[in-house]
Amino acid sequence: MTILSMQDIAKIAAGQHNDPFSVLGLHVIDGRPVIHCFQPGATSIDVVDPKTGKVIIALAHVAEGVFAGVAPRRKKPFAYVLRITKGDDTWETEDPYSFGPVMGELDEHLIGEGAHQQLWRVLGAHVMTHEGVAGTHFAVWAPNARRVSVIGNFNSWDGRRHVMRSRGTTGVWEIFVPRVGEGEHYKYEIIDSDGTTLPLKADPFGFGAEHPPATASVVRSLDGFDWKDADWLADRGKAIAIDAPVSIYEVHLGSWKRVPEDGNRPLSYLELADQLVRYVKDLGFTHIELMPISEFPFDGSWGYQPVGLFAPTIRHGTLQEFRAFVEACHKADIGLILDWVPGHFPEDKHGLGQFDGTPLYEHADRREGFHPDWNTLVFNYGRREVANYLTANALYWLDEHHIDGLRVDAVASMLYRDYSRKDGEWIPNKDGGRENLEAIAFMQNTNVAAYGQIDGIVTIAEESTAFPGVSGMVDGGGLGFGYKWNMGWMNDTLSYMEEDPINRKYHHDKMTFGLHYAFSENFVLPISHDEVVHGKGSLLDKMPGDGWQKFANLRAYLGFMWGHPGKKLLFMGCEFAQGVEWNHNSSLDWHLLDVDQHKGIQNLVRDLNKTYKTIPALHEQDTKPRGFDWVEGGANEESLFIFLRYGTDGSKPALVISNMTPVERSARRVGVPIEGFWTEKLNTDATAYGGTGAGNLGGVQSEAIAASGRPHSISITIPPLATMIFEVDNET
Repeated sequence: MTILSMQDIAKIAAGQHNDPFSVLGLHVIDGRPVIHCFQPGATSIDVVDPKTGKVIIALAHVAEGVFAGVAPRRKKPFAYVLRITKGDDTWETEDPYSFGPVMGELDEHLIGEGAHQQLWRVLGAHVMTHEGVAGTHFAVWAPNARRVSVIGNFNSWDGRRHVMRSRGTTGVWEIFVPRVGEGEHYKYEIIDSDGTTLPLKADPFGFGAEHPPATASVVRSLDGFDWKDADWLADRGKAIAIDAPVSIYEVHLGSWKRVPEDGNRPLSYLELADQLVRYVKDLGFTHIELMPISEFPFDGSWGYQPVGLFAPTIRHGTLQEFRAFVEACHKADIGLILDWVPGHFPEDKHGLGQFDGTPLYEHADRREGFHPDWNTLVFNYGRREVANYLTANALYWLDEHHIDGLRVDAVASMLYRDYSRKDGEWIPNKDGGRENLEAIAFMQNTNVAAYGQIDGIVTIAEESTAFPGVSGMVDGGGLGFGYKWNMGWMNDTLSYMEEDPINRKYHHDKMTFGLHYAFSENFVLPISHDEVVHGKGSLLDKMPGDGWQKFANLRAYLGFMWGHPGKKLLFMGCEFAQGVEWNHNSSLDWHLLDVDQHKGIQNLVRDLNKTYKTIPALHEQDTKPRGFDWVEGGANEESLFIFLRYGTDGSKPALVISNMTPVERSARRVGVPIEGFWTEKLNTDATAYGGTGAGNLGGVQSEAIAASGRPHSISITIPPLATMIFEVDNET
C-alpha cells in the first residue's frame, strides 16, 4: 500500500518534487498509517516508538533512498522516530515530514498584505520546540521558485533531503527540522521556475553568518539574553531630545583599536563593551554611532554593502555578545545608534539579487534597480513585501537589540530617481517627476512605525540635498526623521578652514551661511568618516599653516562647531587629531596620545562635551531661531565670528567668539545683552590644549558701554586661532 507513484519516486530522488509533504511522512490510507521517507545512502530504516524504543515497522527499500511501509492500524496519526542505518552507523531522528506547519493563518494574512511588522519572528531560522520536539524552523520568501530546500551539515548539503513546504500565495516556504539548533550553518537551495538550480543563497533573515569570505548563514537564537537596561530604556528619549546636549562619537569597529599581539585582529564585542564604552564615557560623548554592523561580505565596503541585514557581523562575535555590548553602553548611560542601509545592496551571488531567479528584492529594470555610483542593486520600495522586509528590519534592531537609533545612509539616493544618472538612464515617476514616490512612502511609513511602536528611539537621515521636511512630521508631508545631517554646513565650514587665514576674510560667508537655514530642520553637525578618506586627508591635514597653526586651527574649529546650533558628531580619531587619513584595515594611531599637542586636542574635546552639557544655552534651543543671535556676523576683516546662544528661559546666555586668524585681538570690545560677570567657560587656546594660554583670567565684568547694538559690552583678549565660550553670571 503506497501513495508514491513512479513519477513521485523519480522526482523525490532527483530533488525535483515541489510538494514532498503530500507524499513523504505519515499518511493514513484506507485507515492504515503509511510512512514514506527519503534517506539517500541508508541501508535500512525502522520506524520506532519514541517512548518505548520499540520498532513499530521496518520500512522497505523501494528505490534509491526511498523507503516505505504500512504500520499497524491506528485511529489517528502518531509520533515516531526513524532509526536509520548506513553501513556501520546507526542514528535516530524525527521525520521532518511528520510535522505540521508552524506559520499561522494570521502570519500568512499579514505577509500577504505586506504588513507584518514582526516579520523576523516568522521568517528566518528559529530555534524552537514544535509538537514536543526541539529543532529549528526555517522559512523563506521565494514566490517564484519551483522548489526550495534548506541545506547544511545536518543533511550533508544535499538539497533533496529537506525540501520545504510551500505556503501558497504568500510565496513563503517553510520546514521544521528536528534536532537542528544553535550554531548550525545553512543556506537555501532554490530551483527557479525554469527548473534551473540557482547559486546557493544565504538567509535574508539570517540572524548569524559565517566569517567572511565564507557565506553561509548560522542559526542564532534570539532568546536567552537577560536584559538589565530597563531603567535606561525608560528615560533614553531625554538623551536624544531636541533640547538635549547630543554629542555622537562615530566608530568603525574594525579599526578603532586592534590587537597587534594577536595578528592585529579587531576587538571583540566583549572587549569593546569594556574599552570603547569606557573611552567614550571618559570623553563625555552621549552616544556612539556604529558604521554598519549588519553582515557584509567585503571589508572595503565598511559595511555599506550589506547582505545579512538581520545579522550582527561575526567579525566581532556572536549575536548575544553584540547584545552584551549594547547593554554595556546603556549601563554607562550612552546611547547606541546604528548606521542602517536600506538604500542599496550588492550583487553577490549568495545575496538578495535574483533571489528566486527573478528580480525579487530589486527592480527588474536597471534604470530603477541599479546604482551606477556603487555598482549595487536598489530595493524595489514599491513592492509591499520588500518595503515590509526593510521596515521590519529597522524595527528588529530597535526592538530585539535595544538599539537607540538608526542613522539612515544615502537618503538622497533613495529620494530621487535620477540620482547620479544621466538623461535616458532613469525612469520618471507616475507623475513624470524625478522624486522616488515609493521610497518616500517607505521612509515615512518606517518612521511612523518606529516612533509609534518603540519609545525613546531616534532616526537620523544622511541627506545631502535641499529636500524639504526631512525631519518634518509625516502628517505634514515630511519624511518623519528625528534629525538630519547638515552636510551643507560641513562642506562650507571645512572649505573655509582649508583656506590660509590671510584669505579667510574673502570666504567669511562660508561660516555664516549655515545660519540662514540652521533651523529649517533638526540638524546634526557631522564630521564623519567621509571627510577623512579617499585622499581627503585627516581633519588635522585639512588645516593650513605650520605645525602649531594646524593644531590651533583645529582647536578653534572644534570650538566653533560645539558652539554652533546643532547636535554634534565626530568621527573616531578626530578627537585626538589623527595624523593620517582613516584606513579601515588598521588601528587608529593611539601612540599619538604620547604627544602633547595630540593629547591637548583630546583634552579639548572632553571639555567641549562637558561645557556643552553644563551650559543650557548651548543645547536647549538648538533647533529654534530664538536660541541664536549674531553679535558680529560680519567681522570679515578680522575673521571673527561672535554670536549668542540662549537657553529656554533666556536668562543666562552664552557668548561664543571664534578668531580664525593667527592675530591676537587685545582689548577687543564686544557687545553683550546682559549686565554681569561673563565667565570664560572654555578657551581653546588654553595651555592644557596646547595653546599659548592667552585669555581673560577667568572672565570679565561687563561695562555700561554700548557696542554691537547692545547697551553693555566687555573688553577682552581674543587669542589667535581660538574659540572662547563665555556664560554670564548676573545673579546678585
